[in-house]
Amino acid sequence: MWRWWQPSWRRSAFSGWTLPSRPRLLRRTEFDRPIATLAIPALGSLVAEPLYVLADTAVVGRIGTTELAGLALASTVLLTAHALMIFLAYGATGPIARMISEGRSGDAATRGIQGLWLAVLLGVGAALAMAVFARPLLTLLQAEGEVLDAAMLYLLVSLPGFPFLLLALAGAGVLHGRQDTRRPLVIAVISAVFNLVIELILIFGLGFGLGASALSTVIAQVMAGLTYVWMVVRWARTLGVGLTPLTGPMGVILRSGQALVIRTASLRGALTLAAAVAASIGTEEVAAHQVGLQVWFTLALALDAVAIAGQALTGRYLGEGDPEVAWAASRRMIEVNTIVGATFGLVIVVFRTPIAGLFTGDAAVVSLTTLVLLHVAGQQPINGVVFALDGILIGAGDLWFLAGWMVIAFLAFGLSATAVLITGAGLGWLWAGVWVFMIVRMVPLFRRWRSRRWLSTV
Repeated sequence: MWRWWQPSWRRSAFSGWTLPSRPRLLRRTEFDRPIATLAIPALGSLVAEPLYVLADTAVVGRIGTTELAGLALASTVLLTAHALMIFLAYGATGPIARMISEGRSGDAATRGIQGLWLAVLLGVGAALAMAVFARPLLTLLQAEGEVLDAAMLYLLVSLPGFPFLLLALAGAGVLHGRQDTRRPLVIAVISAVFNLVIELILIFGLGFGLGASALSTVIAQVMAGLTYVWMVVRWARTLGVGLTPLTGPMGVILRSGQALVIRTASLRGALTLAAAVAASIGTEEVAAHQVGLQVWFTLALALDAVAIAGQALTGRYLGEGDPEVAWAASRRMIEVNTIVGATFGLVIVVFRTPIAGLFTGDAAVVSLTTLVLLHVAGQQPINGVVFALDGILIGAGDLWFLAGWMVIAFLAFGLSATAVLITGAGLGWLWAGVWVFMIVRMVPLFRRWRSRRWLSTV
């Protein structure tokens, strides 16, 4: 039976449906609509989180510099823990999409429920660990004196919300697997606005300090986490799925999550090493590096939206037994992200000086930042390909391949960064190492995609 998204290809005796002649990058295809339907709302939910952090930072910055520094260090601990648990979302989307397409909605709902239980267990465990080791962790980040006290306050007040943050991650993965990125967008926007309103009332209306900022975040996280729990539980009940914790399915999730944890740890390790090397070069250099990195991250969010679509659509098409459709859709995702990345790069090249001026008035830092932004701009097409391939291979369950090459890319970057440190080379050479990091990721991922072996990974 023909589907609205399925192109009218010729039948092949070998593979069922053969691909048409290679499309031009700008030609519309049958896959543009499903990609856009998933990616555009996903982009909104991805952008909502950094906008909320930005608003939070702006409010705390009005309290004082010490409080702002404390928030920055405490957030580093929280965001690192959050990043290591991202498998609760990314590891759910592809398998759930595939199960639903195979007609196993009950199994998909079971997977979702057990993901919620695992989020609770990991969230409580991680929160307790961060509470016990809060001071050593913050001291390791060079916090001391009043800044350490402020960071301790923000971190400890924030910890009760961490299990609910993980519940939201697991719930979002379930909804993405069901091809629903709109409700996660609504939840993200409402919780971010709710957090900001409470924060403004507590701090500027009632005169509370940094702890109130953390408390408002906890309230928003509880609200979002419970909303996701309600949605997933309601879906499970309609399918007659039990709600009790099961060690078997949770173990499967943990085993598949190991690869994503290794992948995420390697990525964060590379970025942390880059910041440390930049700091060793000089104050102006680390400032320029930080601006460039924030621009790099902001653009990565937009490119990651297609990766989320890749997870959902790849799992769906493979579950429907259409590997050729999955292949063609994946090719279009790579094309779209390449176009978007190239566009971003062009914009950064043209506006690099005004962009640098938005972050600092120091002429030396502006000059260094424009150099870094040229590196950022040049990397965007590569990033587009890499992030699309990440989503496609995660959706196909090819997780250990991704993890292995992320570790190799980290080691390659480590060698480049060490060379910069030993030779005393400048910031430009450090960002040349970032090129190495992304290229070492891109080449094997692209070869894996071209091989089509991922079409039968799971």
